[in-house]
Amino acid sequence: LVFSAAFSPDSTLAFTACDDGKARIWSVASGECLNILEGHGGAVNSATFSPDGALALTASADRTAKIWCAASGECLHTLAYHSRRVSCATFSPVRVFPCDQLLS
Repeated sequence: LVFSAAFSPDSTLAFTACDDGKARIWSVASGECLNILEGHGGAVNSATFSPDGALALTASADRTAKIWCAASGECLHTLAYHSRRVSCATFSPVRVFPCDQLLS
């Protein structure tokens, strides 16, 4: 079951949040699954891209949100310690952090 779907800023990718605890990044042109983002311990409730498309953000029933590198599918940060499931998360439209800044 897909709970959420979002397009990348350039509309070439789609990002889906699913009840199997995974999020997937798809090629809009081919329909091919390019990345499966694994690491949540519960359903993924929402998925979105950063304004520049470099990062991806998921929110989960496991009480975490995760920031991912959209190109590689690598989890860069886990935002934990929420007292209940995280229903939705989004990026600020103003401040964008490149993947390499998050890794340092």
